[in-house]
Amino acid sequence: MTTVIYMNPSGPSRRTIKEQLANGERLNVFFLGRSFHPNHIEMYALQGGFDGFWIDHEHSGFTIEQMELATRAGRACGFDCFVRVAPTDYALVTRCLESGAGGVMAAQISSPEQAEEFVQWAKFAPRGKRGLNGGGFDGNFGLTPMDEFTRQANERSFVAIQIETTAAVDCCEEIAAIEGVDHLFIGPADLSQAYGVTGQTLHPLLTKAVTRVAAACKKHRKSFGAVTFSPDHANLLQEQGCQLISMTSDVRTFQEGIVSVKQKFATQFTNRS
Repeated sequence: MTTVIYMNPSGPSRRTIKEQLANGERLNVFFLGRSFHPNHIEMYALQGGFDGFWIDHEHSGFTIEQMELATRAGRACGFDCFVRVAPTDYALVTRCLESGAGGVMAAQISSPEQAEEFVQWAKFAPRGKRGLNGGGFDGNFGLTPMDEFTRQANERSFVAIQIETTAAVDCCEEIAAIEGVDHLFIGPADLSQAYGVTGQTLHPLLTKAVTRVAAACKKHRKSFGAVTFSPDHANLLQEQGCQLISMTSDVRTFQEGIVSVKQKFATQFTNRS
């Protein structure tokens, strides 16, 4: 007689981003946006202080195989992750979840209707209309019974909606109220552009938007996160109750590493005669 053991896709000891946020914890995360290798994830893990990461499919279009490698490396390091995608491709949402990512995040959302549609793409019936295929990592590659798989996937999958348009700020209360939306994520670069103050993340228009999103999330018991570019901005976010702070990426880490080397060896870079 063969005994089948069902894995917990969240891992035996690794807590998911969704679980940690629901527990009220504050998380430091990085993201992969241009150059990807599993070693990058391992290096962040070895440095310590990070709690997970996200993958930027919106701008880079990582392949499914690359996402599978990233999620696998993350699990080996104790990291959960989610994938940011443009809200234009139903099939991509389910492929991200099947690759082993703990969740998905929709970029450039401008209405509650868009957010609701995205939730339905990420959830199985009765909440949504995600296509049922248990052959991915999240279904234990076909080993988990279908009814158990759909129930667990609906419970465990993390759904974030990005707030980076003025329209999204204007309706953030309605978006936060949607069942199945776990998290609102502020994109300060696009939001500053939308308000006509490009790059000014501490501009009053931006800080007012953060306050409004924070209040909406508090009212509806949802968490919020954001990309940040400076300690002052990060401190402002934290004061507002931001739980997920994304302060670096593969590109920013690499660029700042180059700057650090040039500063450390300034003589070698200036005296070249």
